[in-house]
Amino acid sequence: MEDVIIDMRGIVKRFYIGTPNELEILHGIDLTVRRGEFVSIVGASGSGKSTLMNIIGALDRATEGTYLLDGTRIEQARDAELSSIRNQKIGFVFQTFNLIPRTNALQNVALPMMYAGVPMRERSARARELLAMVGMEDRMTHQPNELSGGQKQRVAIARAMANDPAILLADEPTGSLDSKTGRLVMDIFHRLNREHGKTIVLITHNRELASETGRILTMSDGVLTGEADA
Repeated sequence: MEDVIIDMRGIVKRFYIGTPNELEILHGIDLTVRRGEFVSIVGASGSGKSTLMNIIGALDRATEGTYLLDGTRIEQARDAELSSIRNQKIGFVFQTFNLIPRTNALQNVALPMMYAGVPMRERSARARELLAMVGMEDRMTHQPNELSGGQKQRVAIARAMANDPAILLADEPTGSLDSKTGRLVMDIFHRLNREHGKTIVLITHNRELASETGRILTMSDGVLTGEADA
């Protein structure tokens, strides 16, 4: 299945292992995402979707199970390799934006390229292109505290695209935004999926947002309970 980019089998996640209060959050998740798909994972708070997102994004490791991410066996990867995978293969967009304060939009977008060893002139040029792509070309020298929530999220999306990742992982990306600004952000995701072929996994509790994606996976109590075409 060469077009499969995320292939998870039997993913279990436990915390406090070996202690009386051992807690199992994920109970054997199977998940397959094909290259170029726009998929949403929907669930209430406490359903396990954030834990699953951390494992998809190689921010955390599963306790049990196998995970093949774009050809790399994640459970066998060393920490340094996981760090490289996060930098090169995955673009993260969070509800809280996670921009670096006292650092302007251009520098925020360029930062992942610096970690990837891209020369300064090249990363500056690409950062400008990406900010223009999300309609933020006139805010390049502004710091996060000078930007609205929607503007911050557009900078965050540009930053997520910095190293041309295979996957965009968006965790409640419109959660802090009003409906009009949220619409603008979702339109950018649709464009990245349609025009740039980006595989997007959207984590949300909002079924209305999920209905815009190609496939909806429902999560409840640590298991995927259903799947539907949107």
